[in-house]
Amino acid sequence: MKLKIDNETLVEEFFECTKLLGIVAPVKDYQFSWHINQILGFKFRLNNSLEIQLRKKERNYFFAVYEYEVPNCSMFHYLYNNQYDGEYLLPEFKHLDFLWLIKGEEIEKEDLGSLQQSIKLLPGVQLVNEMTHEKIKNKQHLIL
Repeated sequence: MKLKIDNETLVEEFFECTKLLGIVAPVKDYQFSWHINQILGFKFRLNNSLEIQLRKKERNYFFAVYEYEVPNCSMFHYLYNNQYDGEYLLPEFKHLDFLWLIKGEEIEKEDLGSLQQSIKLLPGVQLVNEMTHEKIKNKQHLIL
């Protein structure tokens, strides 16, 4: 008997109760997360066990993932690096440097809006957009 992974269901379940922001900020991931922590009061930490590894053209590419768990609730924030050595986690969004995924509890529309406004004020940030899941071709690359 062969077990088959149902990727569609996996993707659907993972993206339940999530919001995704695409960010253009041509700065190093550790600098960006430092600014988020210092200026916005988050506590993002690099989580090496969440690092995403993709194999392309006979090479391994590693995409850093930073994680922050909101105290006293079941909301998680993940910051993905979209680029590594000329490759992209989401090749359909090559212009994006980072992806910010909010998962867990439903975030209020105005809270998401004010978070976007705050991110836009960070050093190096040029653009922050909310992304709809339908536009993402390689959703499975974001599953942790």
